[in-house]
Amino acid sequence: MAHLLTPNGITLYYEDNGPAHGPVLILIMGLGAQLTVWPAALVESLCAQGFRVIRLDNRDTGLSSKLDEHGKPSLVAMLVRKQLRLPLKPPYKLQDMAQDVIDLMDALHIRKAHIVGASMGGMIAQILALQFKKRVISLTSIMSSAGITRPALRDFRILWHLSKKRPPADNLDAAVRYTVKLNKLIGSPDYPLDEHVLHDTIRHNLSRAYHPQGIVRQLAAITASEGREDLLHKIKVPSLVIHGSADPLIPLHAGIHTARYLHKAKLEVVPGMGHNLPPQVVPQLVKLISKHVKKAEEKHVRKVARKYLAKLARQLKTENIGAF
Repeated sequence: MAHLLTPNGITLYYEDNGPAHGPVLILIMGLGAQLTVWPAALVESLCAQGFRVIRLDNRDTGLSSKLDEHGKPSLVAMLVRKQLRLPLKPPYKLQDMAQDVIDLMDALHIRKAHIVGASMGGMIAQILALQFKKRVISLTSIMSSAGITRPALRDFRILWHLSKKRPPADNLDAAVRYTVKLNKLIGSPDYPLDEHVLHDTIRHNLSRAYHPQGIVRQLAAITASEGREDLLHKIKVPSLVIHGSADPLIPLHAGIHTARYLHKAKLEVVPGMGHNLPPQVVPQLVKLISKHVKKAEEKHVRKVARKYLAKLARQLKTENIGAF
């Protein structure tokens, strides 16, 4: 549990759990979601399997920097300019948020890590694997996409709710009601959460931090960032795509397409899962992620060993030649 200041002046809050010398997993959460949205059972189970698990609050979220000096961008204006192919000037892009993760790794002296991202965090994870390929051992993209995706709406309830102005930061009760309703709309139909548990969990998270303006700036980052459909094939690290069959916000076809774009990616569809991580699916998620990461880690260790042995052989050959 600590803060660090990046070279770009961003303060990042992070939590570092598990064995210090275990393979590093960095978990990146989605739009407006704090690191506490990662289920505690998932983090604990991954740590118990020997992984060092690092979570962070993205910029403009949780206990990390709030970039209010950039104001509140107009998403409508940005969408219009994007359609007209005019220049966009968001406060920041997803690439900047990916750089935050690299700055965190540098500060913690982590050369390489396994990257796991959910929703917007999956988009950031994809950018990391594209732009910082030497720092990424494996990629896991959960309920995410390779670009902006239209929600698969059965009706207009989600669109209507998302279009509403979020309650102000000084009205916690209204914010809790708004977020509870949103979670019900986008959550997993096969795994409904207990009403009281959902309410208490959301109140706990929003009491920790609630900053609606930051969500607008993150939406602007998503809107302004280029699609990755034509780039994901360049990612050569082992990749896993996990998606719920009942996701109403980023529909299943977005996950299927992401897996197709990625080089030899494995797609795992979780039946009945929506756009959340309900407790009932955590054991399955832990199994999928740990199996994928362990296999990628073994491949990485073998690759490092081969490089070391080849370098050693070259040195011995040079020394033998020099002896004559």
